[in-house]
Amino acid sequence: MQTSRRSFLKLAPVALGACALAPRLLGQAPATPTGPVEESDPAASAIGYKKDAATVDTKKYAQFKAGSNCANCALYTGKAGEPGGPCMALANRQVTAKGWCMVWAAKPKA
Repeated sequence: MQTSRRSFLKLAPVALGACALAPRLLGQAPATPTGPVEESDPAASAIGYKKDAATVDTKKYAQFKAGSNCANCALYTGKAGEPGGPCMALANRQVTAKGWCMVWAAKPKA
């Protein structure tokens, strides 16, 4: 069977799409960065992440509230009392509990 260039060009995107979706269809998640987030990470710097809320430039980040940190943020899913945990704002990568970023939102009171 001969395949014309036109047929190939029509089928190529379908084949590439199938290859890209195969891990998801087979129950495997695509690789995502893991480990602690560094302040220099592009996603972290885009939201003004600081490993320690005490180092936040309050002139640059006027929305900073004293006492706010990752541990008391609604997007932080780490366990209470631990030094760090996953943050939904950074694709569940590890942030420090005493950190802060400009998407901080108060954790709802129970």
